[in-house]
Amino acid sequence: MGKRAAEELGADSKVLKSGQRPVKAENNDDFGDFEDEFEDEFDSDDEILEAGVDGRPDEEREAEESRDIMDLDQQTFIPGRNKLAAGEILAPDPSTYEMLHNLGSDWPCLSCDIVPDNLGQSRKTYPATMYAVAGTQAPRTKVMENRILVMKLSSLSRMEQEENEEESDDDDDDEQNDEPILEAKTIPLSAPTNRIRAHQAPQTDSSEPPTTLTATMTEDAQVLIHNVTPHLSAFDIPGTTITPQQSLPLSTLRMHRSEGYALAWSPLSPNPKLLTGDNDGKIFLTTCADNNRWTTDTKPYTGHQSSVEDLQWSPNERNVFASASSDGTIKIWDLRSKSHKPAVSVSVSSTDVNVISWSQQTPHLLASGADDGQWAVWDLRQWKPSPNHNNNTSSDPPSKPVAAFSFHKEQITSLEWHPTDDSIVAVAAADNTLTLWDLAVELDDEESKDTAGVRDVPPQLLFVHYMEDVKECHWHRQIPGCVMATGGAGFG
Repeated sequence: MGKRAAEELGADSKVLKSGQRPVKAENNDDFGDFEDEFEDEFDSDDEILEAGVDGRPDEEREAEESRDIMDLDQQTFIPGRNKLAAGEILAPDPSTYEMLHNLGSDWPCLSCDIVPDNLGQSRKTYPATMYAVAGTQAPRTKVMENRILVMKLSSLSRMEQEENEEESDDDDDDEQNDEPILEAKTIPLSAPTNRIRAHQAPQTDSSEPPTTLTATMTEDAQVLIHNVTPHLSAFDIPGTTITPQQSLPLSTLRMHRSEGYALAWSPLSPNPKLLTGDNDGKIFLTTCADNNRWTTDTKPYTGHQSSVEDLQWSPNERNVFASASSDGTIKIWDLRSKSHKPAVSVSVSSTDVNVISWSQQTPHLLASGADDGQWAVWDLRQWKPSPNHNNNTSSDPPSKPVAAFSFHKEQITSLEWHPTDDSIVAVAAADNTLTLWDLAVELDDEESKDTAGVRDVPPQLLFVHYMEDVKECHWHRQIPGCVMATGGAGFG
């Protein structure tokens, strides 16, 4: 990622690009050759070549032109460690991206989720299309302007290729140069969104789209469940009208006494099943019966000594879930336990554990991100059942991670395993970076001290993307390698 001055050249600047020379006007064949009156001043052709076009050596002239065009710092810039000087901005290197787009909304959305679609699996063609949901964070003076955004992002073109690469036909070039399009259907909310998650039920009738639900946790401690199927259909079915009734919540859950951020839909339950956690350390389970009636267990799952920050269902055990808390622990729970107490409780950080992610390909691996900037990977096979159900934090045994990284210097705000590659993890942090990691890279004590000419950068670090105030990141399961993120500056 290069660092350059924000000031650009003036419109009147006429600096030659590196290697260019003034083009001499062609002589008209009707005129004879002109004698060069300065021909005898040069002793040899070597002197002519050395002098260049303006009497200076080419290297000196080209170096000055480069400084005039862009003040480029060749040193590796690491957000969170290096600081930008006044008047400097960060510019991404387009050659390192397959696709890169930035889209904005009226108010910041600090939580989003990707919605599955019927456009095919493992899509690699461009321009790409995707669907997503997000919740806004309007200021308190305009709290009634908060919305759920149901979005279609289309014309997501591939980055322009280098000139020396084989060019595609004109039609393909036209498609790739289209501007990205963000379409949105809105659902009114009365409070800012802390977290939003989408759930899509299996399609039972091929003539009807699958039912897509959203669960939204708001600052007023409510959980709103909406059916956004008609909103998604309206993007692709001309003439579709969304009635005010269709934007009303299916259910409003009011069991929490404090606001929260932890929210997770079960991926394995035949009926929609939702976990929610709050700042009081309580976790509630809500289930939708066959008659579309939503029921919440009156007895919460308790054991955390502080706020529940994140929740994750097991990818292969329909009755098992994990929770992360600001008390520094991760707990594993079993719905079949009548005590509603954790089966396993492990201390993993001396600071808040903000986020967790369960590997979809290797179910015994769980990743966590903490307030001190460290993220780690844990082998659940090494965790032992809790000796009692009191689970006082001070008695929770510490555990040793199979991998831990302290590259980020600010709190981890989001992390997620790659959906099909169990060695790849995406991590977002408050240092304005979104990083990609490859755990398959073996650690070498010597090489790890100097990665790509930069000291103290782990060799497992694949990529660093700068994004202002990034809060969440998610892999697109149907577009390999595609990550969507949201933050204070919009969507990326």
